[in-house]
Amino acid sequence: MTANGPAAAGTSLAEATRALNAWFEIDLDALAANARVLRETAAPATVIAVVKANAYGHGIEVVGPALEAAGIERLAVIFLPEALPLREAGVTRPVLVLGHSFPDDAEVAVANDLTLTVDTPELAEAVSAAALRAGKAPVPVHIKVDSGMHRFGLMPAEVAALAAHVRTLEGVTLEAIWTHLANADHEDDSFTTHQDAVVAEAIRLAGPVPMRHIANTATTIRHPEFRYEGVRTGIGIYGALPDHTPNPGLRPVLSMKGRLARVFDVAPGEGVSYGLTWRAERPSRIALIPIGYADGYQRALSNRGEVLARGRRCPIVGRICMDHFLIDVTDVPGAATGDEAVLIGEQGGEAITAAEVAAHIDTINYEVLAGLNRRLPRLAHRAGVVEATC
Repeated sequence: MTANGPAAAGTSLAEATRALNAWFEIDLDALAANARVLRETAAPATVIAVVKANAYGHGIEVVGPALEAAGIERLAVIFLPEALPLREAGVTRPVLVLGHSFPDDAEVAVANDLTLTVDTPELAEAVSAAALRAGKAPVPVHIKVDSGMHRFGLMPAEVAALAAHVRTLEGVTLEAIWTHLANADHEDDSFTTHQDAVVAEAIRLAGPVPMRHIANTATTIRHPEFRYEGVRTGIGIYGALPDHTPNPGLRPVLSMKGRLARVFDVAPGEGVSYGLTWRAERPSRIALIPIGYADGYQRALSNRGEVLARGRRCPIVGRICMDHFLIDVTDVPGAATGDEAVLIGEQGGEAITAAEVAAHIDTINYEVLAGLNRRLPRLAHRAGVVEATC
């Protein structure tokens, strides 16, 4: 997107961003490479790429089709409305809804070939009836086991009872039983073995199913024994890693950038931004970046963290505002209005990752990425040439 509208396919990033205050760059080559690495790591298991939360902030409308083109066999979201942009973008692969759905969702799910995780007989019956009316029966459904994390899901005996009921319904077929792991990214992830045993008990009671999927990114990489027929990779597909997880060759997909909108002098003792929480201790050069917490760049980063300008690390100074924040460019010779600044990504041999940003505010890279809002344009590119924007 430029001042005159979306950047045309085939436009260089330099031209597409020339008139932008701030933007995201989505590297489709890195995304495809990550898909390949994870498919090779998980083989022969099917990779289910998790694209919830607007593809972890990367833009579901561009990420979904790109993953399909990269050979990813299935996608997953948390709630049904998240899946509809995938179909609107032309994605045809199976899409799994991981979270809670209502019986009233059945018609839309069946019409759009979406696979629901069912947790009640009423939901299973609604899906069956919708499938029969649409002439699509039987459609697949999944059941989630509460294996010890105690969020969404059913206990093993409840899984067995629901599975038995599903098997009486003409319009549905039970395709998979799955669970979510509680401490897969801990150094001691031994609780996974307990959760796996609970899933095994649920399947013993319910009877065999074509697919089991319990492994997330961390477990997919760390534990081949838990890959089974399917794995769900979320953060890894975007080139970020859970804690305590080795990198099998994944590359960051997203960069967050802005232009210096103003560069000015501040005298010793003068403060900047709301509350004047930072004051210059020397004659300083300060630069304004038109990004703020309304874009998902969290206010907690005020007076902590760094940004790259001309390949140098520059500290954030003062409070981050809704639409702007400030950095100290005193030690960046020649820093000028219009220069490109990098909040997440690489510049001049330096790199700032989502994990580094997260560490400054005592959170995780998942929250940093998923919290990136839709106000800034996302430019999806290969080798610096724009293919799509959203």
